[in-house]
Amino acid sequence: MLVARLDNAGDVLLAGPAIRAVAAGARRVTLLTGPNGGAAAQLLPGVDSVLEWRAPWIDPEPRPLTRAHAERLVAMVERAAPDTALILTSFHQSSLPLALLLRLAGTPCVAAISEDYPGSLLDVRHLVDEAADVPETVRMLGLARAAGFELPPGDDGALAVRRPLPSVGHLTGPPGYVVVHPGTSAPARAWPPELHARTVRDLTLAGLRVVVTGDSGEQALTARVAGAHGLDLGGVTSLPELAAVLAGASVVVVANTGPAHLAAATGTPVVSLFAPVVPAGRWAPYRVPVVLLGDQNAPCRGTRARVCPVPGHPCLSSVTPEQVAGTVLRLAGVPPVPPPRPGVVAKGAT
Repeated sequence: MLVARLDNAGDVLLAGPAIRAVAAGARRVTLLTGPNGGAAAQLLPGVDSVLEWRAPWIDPEPRPLTRAHAERLVAMVERAAPDTALILTSFHQSSLPLALLLRLAGTPCVAAISEDYPGSLLDVRHLVDEAADVPETVRMLGLARAAGFELPPGDDGALAVRRPLPSVGHLTGPPGYVVVHPGTSAPARAWPPELHARTVRDLTLAGLRVVVTGDSGEQALTARVAGAHGLDLGGVTSLPELAAVLAGASVVVVANTGPAHLAAATGTPVVSLFAPVVPAGRWAPYRVPVVLLGDQNAPCRGTRARVCPVPGHPCLSSVTPEQVAGTVLRLAGVPPVPPPRPGVVAKGAT
């Protein structure tokens, strides 16, 4: 089997249950993904090997499609020689360009969701009601089922990562901390850094340990957000180590970005700072306790914008650090800190 999800890490993680369904009925599963999804693919149960290829019709910064680039994919698929290919897509993506290339590679059977007439490109054409905001994971499981693959008995269909995860106690200390992940793959989904920093301070003053995470390109951001109160792990962890950090957290504060789905895959509750540029019904963290914050009816709703089209970014800038901290305390089961009496300075205040 070849399963394709040519997207970023979060998209690949959401495909995990569909991939496990395929793996339950296949001798071997190769996952074809984009260059930003390869590390997440390695974390998924049921994946035996990973191929990476940048799809010009999906990548947010697409390169021109050349004959050499297309032939590279065809050659990779010919070497893998799958009997069947399952093309996993989001509602706004076409499966047919990849189906065409898989046919050129000699793939005997191709299954995908497609509203467009596929001609001879698909053997299994699955139709769904795209007007309904079905969770991405459920949508992909539906395609797997249409192609004849079901989750095995005892598999609850939640997101998951391979276990055991790396030991990260030397980085974080004992489990039970709160993770704040301020970075995003698109500016339109980001909560302002200064509000993140105030939240870290408030949570620390409430008696919680706070760990701030981010990749190597976000170190200036994580340092600013951690400040003097949080533990800055920006650029320190690999993706498996980040999964372990998230698994040890009591709550994760994160926008709609890959680590939100990685937190869900470790079973950790999420405070989701969710910009409505895409529907929360499709993209909210799946099958874990989650609280959505952000105006889901803001003017940017459904635009799929990568840069906020509304001055002031009101969908998220309207969320206050007090709201976030209070939500974290409730999810973590920590009583809120009462306000100081007049004339009394709160402990830790300056």
